[in-house]
Amino acid sequence: MKAALALMLALPALAHHSWPVNMRKLVTVKGTITSVEWSNPHPMYGLEVRTPSGAIEKWAIGGPAITRMEANGWTKTTLSVGDVVTGSGYQFSDGQKIIRLERVILPNGKEMRVYGN
Repeated sequence: MKAALALMLALPALAHHSWPVNMRKLVTVKGTITSVEWSNPHPMYGLEVRTPSGAIEKWAIGGPAITRMEANGWTKTTLSVGDVVTGSGYQFSDGQKIIRLERVILPNGKEMRVYGN
């Protein structure tokens, strides 16, 4: 009984720490940062992406906990509203326009990794 209760309590935490993404396909989007949410559990950025047809799509791109991003050189000002960036990572499996970032190319051309160098 105690083991079952411990497992039930742990499942939400386990589910939270696993991004529901398709790890078989790396997705790259380029757009303008529209919002910055530098907070745990996952810093997230809003991104407006222009499609080849000229339409604007709204995407969200994000990384791991702040401490992990800071360990890779990120700060709360690494990306700012108005920056044009290219983000690469893994999109949510259900088709939502949300990406778990692997790396970002900054406006100055510098590459920032999220999960290590």
